[in-house]
Amino acid sequence: MVFALILFVATYVLMLTFSKYRPYIALGSALIFILTGMLPLNEIWPAIDLNVILMIAGTMGLVALFIESRMPELLADLVMEKVPNVQWAAVALSLFAGVISAFVDNVATVLMVAPVALEICKKLKTNPVPFIIGVAVSSNLQGAATLVGDTTAIMLGSALDMSFMDFFWYQGKPGIFFAVELGALLAAVILFFIFRKEKGRIEKGAARTPVTDYVPTILLGGAIVLLILASFIPNKPATTNGGICCILFVVGLVYNYIRKKSFAAITEPLKGIDFETIGLLLGLFLMIGGISAQGVIDAVAGLLSKAGGGNVLVLYTVIVWGSVLISAFIDNIPYVATMIPVIASLASGLGVDPTLFYFGLLSGATLGGNLTPIGASANITGIGILRKEGYEVKNSDFFKIGIPFTLAAIIPAYIYFLIFYY
Repeated sequence: MVFALILFVATYVLMLTFSKYRPYIALGSALIFILTGMLPLNEIWPAIDLNVILMIAGTMGLVALFIESRMPELLADLVMEKVPNVQWAAVALSLFAGVISAFVDNVATVLMVAPVALEICKKLKTNPVPFIIGVAVSSNLQGAATLVGDTTAIMLGSALDMSFMDFFWYQGKPGIFFAVELGALLAAVILFFIFRKEKGRIEKGAARTPVTDYVPTILLGGAIVLLILASFIPNKPATTNGGICCILFVVGLVYNYIRKKSFAAITEPLKGIDFETIGLLLGLFLMIGGISAQGVIDAVAGLLSKAGGGNVLVLYTVIVWGSVLISAFIDNIPYVATMIPVIASLASGLGVDPTLFYFGLLSGATLGGNLTPIGASANITGIGILRKEGYEVKNSDFFKIGIPFTLAAIIPAYIYFLIFYY
């Protein structure tokens, strides 16, 4: 277990230090986990979240068709017509991404909103890096707002047998949705401050960009609707969301080929799939599978659960902030999956309602990914989009947005849950 932990920590240090080579570092580390037997062969496939991989690949393909149709340019024009300057455009895009992410997976949200942000930045001749980072962290924040917003929310809802409406009103009290929105409100103020120097005026009256084809927009909109509807299907296959995105992408490719009658109609959209981002995620999934198999996550969860010493307030505080720190470096899905039964056992032993602990776990684990550029799949996806556009994201670029944003979102939620559920 010790060697697995050392390798894991060393890998993250290398990825933070050599940002250009993150996919290769992650895949190299994953290979070491496999060759040394720390990740047994029979646990390789279960460690990979195929649903996320398929969803990213399918949505990236749909977005490539979406961009080709020039719809992002039109949406950029519409946004610029409504806001007075660059600062407001950045905040508006982040809030827009947050609203979508409350109902659609965070990664899919980033893939859908990022092209619009890039077009706005091109038209305004401004750096898109902080724009995309703002979109990514806002998407992560809103993932905990509803039952369908994120995998961890679905897991918690299943554990507590919560309905969609329970996220709004639970046990006769305001639910987790309002805690997230309170954090989102303060986080928006933080973003407004971060973009305070972006005062460039936006010229009005320019002609709107004509859209060449509306079918890609229909397919992308259809993906959003189907992802929402699929979230209500009980006992659905694990790869349902990924299958939806890939099937719609294939439909888009067939339509594009029929319309253009050219082999390039298929090959060009396929180039829109960022295989480096997929490789990075694949490596991370295998690494996390390795430390899980070696008992590292179980040990961390156990230490976290013991740190409270039987005091509900202390234990709640440890769960929230411990989850924030842990989720800054590992995927929150295996961590939350491990902690749910731990919290159930703790609450039973203390003879208390576990709701405070569960909500603290979800908020901390969801928001913790915003602390680092590799703490959440949405961040990795956003950075991958920027890399394809020729922009290298420094750690400092991410930290100066991610850290204050996380604190602004988690502190109100921490206090909110104490007021209503302590």
